[in-house]
Amino acid sequence: MGEIERESESESLIMGETMEAPQDKTPKRLLLALNCAMLSVGTCGGPLLLRLYFVRGGARVWLSSWLEMGGWPIIVFPLAVAYFRRRSTKGPSARLVLMDPFLFAASAVIGVLMGLDNYLYAYGVAQLPVSTSSLLVGTQLAFTAGFAFLLVKQRFTWYSINSIFLLTIAAGVLAMQTSSERPAGESDGAYYAGFFMTLGAAALYGFILPLVELTYKKAKKAVTYSLVLEIQLVMCFFATAFCTVGMLINKDFQAIPTEARNYELGEAAYYVVLAWNAIIYQFLFLGAIGVVFCASSLFSGIIIAVLLPVIEILAVIIFQEKFQAGKGVSLALSLWGFASYFYGEFKLAKKEKERAAAAD
Repeated sequence: MGEIERESESESLIMGETMEAPQDKTPKRLLLALNCAMLSVGTCGGPLLLRLYFVRGGARVWLSSWLEMGGWPIIVFPLAVAYFRRRSTKGPSARLVLMDPFLFAASAVIGVLMGLDNYLYAYGVAQLPVSTSSLLVGTQLAFTAGFAFLLVKQRFTWYSINSIFLLTIAAGVLAMQTSSERPAGESDGAYYAGFFMTLGAAALYGFILPLVELTYKKAKKAVTYSLVLEIQLVMCFFATAFCTVGMLINKDFQAIPTEARNYELGEAAYYVVLAWNAIIYQFLFLGAIGVVFCASSLFSGIIIAVLLPVIEILAVIIFQEKFQAGKGVSLALSLWGFASYFYGEFKLAKKEKERAAAAD
């Protein structure tokens, strides 16, 4: 799947453990499955929870963008487990922090970009129905593919190209019917501002995923999953700091108590919604960079794109948005595109295995 090359003797999986049998891919597949699951939960749950915040009386865009990365302290717990496992193996010589200055600086820059991306996306969700904002987010696959080709020389097959084409067409099918789903009473200016903000967020995220992969490639040391967690922690910290500045300027902290008291679902529910936003989005971003680590930025983008119709269906159930025939067509095209990508990767892996067997 276009895996990032690393030094095989020091390649490790969960919590920085060295893989004893490099030829055994089962642990890495399990790690990939875990990150795909986290990415799926975050991709489907994040937009719905964020929209729930807005439709029930929330109005703070900077606060909602802050929540998308504000759950970063959760990562401290697996990192602590990783450190104590290293210490039990290596003793007092075990390093507390694996990251070097280059990776810290790169993660900080990506984190600021993520903060900007979060704001653009949150602004769009505040103005658009879930179906429309999810449609626009689906276009990030095309941006991811383009930037992956430019930044990390992503290898394409006819099957992956077909997958990108089908997933893009699936988003286009939705585009043909969502123009009539504008929220009642919303002005043209607010709607189109949300439209282009969300499109900008998709383009920026399509750049960020290959940039993360490029950071892994440029690392001067073996990239382990423990190191991936550290990178995520730094990215989230700087993204949160970026959004905190926006909250201070916009006086969001002072507005939170008043907004909570006036929230339609009640004050307690308000804080529950905020907390779950932070948790679910942490699953999304940690899963995304985990998939980049285990596979590629393109595969991470494909996972996000294929879940677009799932979000559409959930939006119909939760927010009573209309389910039209085009959404069913979009779902079928997305599943077809997803199957095409995996079939291509299966054939490629089979050819490589046969080539290796012939060489032996």
